[in-house]
Amino acid sequence: MATNGITVVETISELLSKASSAFEGKFGEKPTVAGCAPGRVNLIGEHTDYNDGFVFPMALPQVTLLVGRKTTSGVCRVLTTAEGTDEPRYTEFPVPTAQKPLEPGLPKWANYVKGVVQNFKGTLCSFDAAVVTSVPLGGGVSSSASLEVATYTFLEELTGCKASDLTEKALACQKAEHDFPKMPCGIMDQFVSVMAQEGNALLLDCRTMETTQVPLSDPNVVVLVTNSNVKHELTGSEYPTRRKQCEQAAAILGKKSLRDATQEELDATNNNFSDQTVFNRARHVIGEIKRTTDAATALQKGDYDLFGKLMVESHKSLSGDYEVSCAELDQLVEAAMSVDGVYGSRMTGGGFGGCTVTLLKKDAIGRAVKTIKEKYSGTPTFFLSVASKGAHSLKL
Repeated sequence: MATNGITVVETISELLSKASSAFEGKFGEKPTVAGCAPGRVNLIGEHTDYNDGFVFPMALPQVTLLVGRKTTSGVCRVLTTAEGTDEPRYTEFPVPTAQKPLEPGLPKWANYVKGVVQNFKGTLCSFDAAVVTSVPLGGGVSSSASLEVATYTFLEELTGCKASDLTEKALACQKAEHDFPKMPCGIMDQFVSVMAQEGNALLLDCRTMETTQVPLSDPNVVVLVTNSNVKHELTGSEYPTRRKQCEQAAAILGKKSLRDATQEELDATNNNFSDQTVFNRARHVIGEIKRTTDAATALQKGDYDLFGKLMVESHKSLSGDYEVSCAELDQLVEAAMSVDGVYGSRMTGGGFGGCTVTLLKKDAIGRAVKTIKEKYSGTPTFFLSVASKGAHSLKL
């Protein structure tokens, strides 16, 4: 549903009702436990997480939600209602043991659930579960981490085995994504889905795993997420290739990771790079790490003009040096930046489609939506976002 072109996000209570109905329809009983976890939008700090850098995301009001109950069958049965996933939307798998661990397979969406079950830090039991989500799939707002963290939260409620701390929980979910969908992601998505606090963006040091909550609650400033509705699948070759190029650049610079390099050091060793593409990748990451910490400081000071300027610089670097943007995302950013009252705009997420994130004055929302619709060649969808809270259990 959309109002004035802006999608109205389903409430958690609406999603809970939908999930419970799907569960009863499939399994013939009422669910007893529920857990949910949000997607995220990264305000700035793209492709820095796997380079030990800084990222600056916030949790979305859109969540993935699991409802279910314990069983004694020894078989885990899971249904999803999410549109856009591969078929079938129902899967079964045994409770893993040391002798017989789970392995990835089809359908692909189930690998995110199975990976978390395999990496859960507690005593497992079999279960029935239904999954619903309001997080756009393939939109660069981390529907995968949302599903992983929601699954872990559901298992915590189901078994009574809580993670020893939030870091352990986030890392278990990250390992699930590495092992099962085979996506070598950094730690940002799982961390913010686990640790976000309402009314705050999260500055995350991906090396030390230290987090800083930065207030983002000025009622006159809003975050507009625009979905290009061009879908991407990051488990393709592009993401691992970028990661390998960053590792090559760090080796040339004699650094453990690009986090340890400066722009001056990169410029001084330009002749050592036989591949200009690898140099460009490093230039993006080194610049983006600095932009991210500068942006967090700007937000703490309420300097939205500087924050917006850094967003635009980030997008140009992602498009030019890192080559993960696309014509549609560039078009959306250009359209947004033509609007009076917009501070900044950039692609967000892994790239190759998905969403842009725009920081703007509240009174500029209507102008921005109208202008983007007029100037974008595709069919964009929009939602306004507030900094929301991380994973939590729900009462049924």
